[in-house]
Amino acid sequence: MILLATMLSMAVSGVDAQVAAPAEVTAAAVAAVKAMGDQVVLGRHQEAIKRMYPQWKESVAKREGGMEKLEAKLAGIVKQMNEQGVQVLSFRPEGVPTAYEVGPGKEVVEENGKKVEKMIYKQWLLLIPTVTEYRITKPGKGGELPKFLVITSSGFQVAISDKDKNDWTFIDGSGVTVPELRRLFITLPDTLVLPEIKRDHEEKK
Repeated sequence: MILLATMLSMAVSGVDAQVAAPAEVTAAAVAAVKAMGDQVVLGRHQEAIKRMYPQWKESVAKREGGMEKLEAKLAGIVKQMNEQGVQVLSFRPEGVPTAYEVGPGKEVVEENGKKVEKMIYKQWLLLIPTVTEYRITKPGKGGELPKFLVITSSGFQVAISDKDKNDWTFIDGSGVTVPELRRLFITLPDTLVLPEIKRDHEEKK
């Protein structure tokens, strides 16, 4: 009960768990985002669905009426993209990640010959800015050649892994808000600022 009260107190007070993560942790998270992006570029969108953070996926599935309906909806989006001639050209991490320690818990350690419980953070959470380029094919009119609309989108991925593992799962930044993230990870600060999401486009003949 004391542990739970401490955790709740940390959440209410908005303790800032932002840290300078070890270089190898940041590199591993960025590499995992890039690897997932490479799969999406190859058309293997199912890999992104499989790597979705489990608790987030369950939450979204509940809103959609169940996991089967969610997976069907996601598959339908991919199918619609293909039918409309939407092609992902590139997906890459770009920018400076921000790291937080999350997943508060307890660890039993020995101090002065006695075993005591200490509060620790068990997970890493990184906000990793990304840039995605995708192309939409627009049919030509009156015998004209097709035109291509190239869209550049700046977004981010939320990458999460247990500290004792290098097994990253993700939440796409375009579909999550600060309150939703703080419900999942109660020690994130209430002053949390998410990376910017913006879209530009350039038309090519």
